[in-house]
Amino acid sequence: DQVLHIVPETFQQVQHLQHLCSTLLLDLWKPWLPEDIQAGEDLHIRVPAPLVQEVKDSLDQHMISYKVLIPDVQDLVVQSMAGERRSQRQVPGDYVYTEYHPMEEIYQWMTQIQNSNRELVTQHYLGMTVENRPIYYLQISQPSDKTKKIVWMDCGIHAREWISPAFCQWFVKEILQNYKSDPKTSRFLQNWDLYVLPVLNVDGYIYSWENDRLWRKNRSPHMNGTCYGTDLNRNFNSSWGTIGVSYNCSSQTFCGSGPESEPETRAVAQFIERKKSDILCYLTIHSYGQYILTPYGYTTTPPSNNEELMYVAEKAAAALMGKYGTSYEVGSTSLILYSNSGSSRDWAHMIGIPFSYTFELRDKGTHGFVLPPAQIQPTCEETMLAVTTIIDYIDQKYFPDGAVTLTSGSLGLSLSLSIVLTWAVA
Repeated sequence: DQVLHIVPETFQQVQHLQHLCSTLLLDLWKPWLPEDIQAGEDLHIRVPAPLVQEVKDSLDQHMISYKVLIPDVQDLVVQSMAGERRSQRQVPGDYVYTEYHPMEEIYQWMTQIQNSNRELVTQHYLGMTVENRPIYYLQISQPSDKTKKIVWMDCGIHAREWISPAFCQWFVKEILQNYKSDPKTSRFLQNWDLYVLPVLNVDGYIYSWENDRLWRKNRSPHMNGTCYGTDLNRNFNSSWGTIGVSYNCSSQTFCGSGPESEPETRAVAQFIERKKSDILCYLTIHSYGQYILTPYGYTTTPPSNNEELMYVAEKAAAALMGKYGTSYEVGSTSLILYSNSGSSRDWAHMIGIPFSYTFELRDKGTHGFVLPPAQIQPTCEETMLAVTTIIDYIDQKYFPDGAVTLTSGSLGLSLSLSIVLTWAVA
């Protein structure tokens, strides 16, 4: 397979490309839908090996110039899996965070992280997938008798975006390594719990390892098993099915048979709904494109706290850029990318979670979804800076004095102390 980079120049070229993508069911990497192809805008399109010549001839015929962005997708896929054989032999304590891991190893990693950090980490069951696999999240929480606020982070809603679960694992590792020595992290954990879901789309992720590296959706069967998969990030109940989706189950952006029609979506939505009064930040990690996206995707009308959302995202992008110079664009999906409905980020904001962001990690198309393992570490390091910037901001905002809200017991104690001290000084 090859990935072609095209910038159509005229409306006729756009029409031809839309026709080509729709009739040959080509895998659009950027934009997501044929109707979002525009003159003067980048188009990244994966062409299956048997069709490469036919597509190139058709482009030449219509005088549409193209560059080969990725000459051999399969070659990149093989490289990204190169670590797999090594990691089979790993001792659990030596988990390699700079490799991509199959689901089985991520399950083992979660258990092991809980076992070796019992004072802080618990693994919880969230729900079952279409193919009856368990979905687990990790809760990072310092023991406390008060209700703390929550930051939610999920990874791997789209199966082929392997850098996403890699980041969730890196994030957990960093928090656990640093919370004792880093005052910011330890202060943060006095007020907040972190809920991290390393792989939301478990079935799809396994399918991307075992069958089709570029699989995106979950694995629910449709039309009597003639086509598979719903795009879980078009399946949430946020203006579901209105824009930027497909109703064709063969499409990468098929939105399902209704809002929350998929068990994976329902598991997340029901859990978030129950906890929503305490969740103040919702982060969902994707690739690729290098964006921090704010709500909304289904409308260009900005959310009421748009200025603050943008301010914090710009600050996060600046922190990220400070590490390796990687530049991220910040803005609402509908304004800087394309419109889409049914996303988890939009839904989280709509139900009242004020800080809701989508991260689209590296790169900008050179490797696309098949980011080489050598880029895992730099990607995770810079993303860590962006995420901790957001976390620091909300910590300062909701707990400005750095103190945990006083319980009546400690309040009584501090009052009696101050009385005693006043008396002593007098």
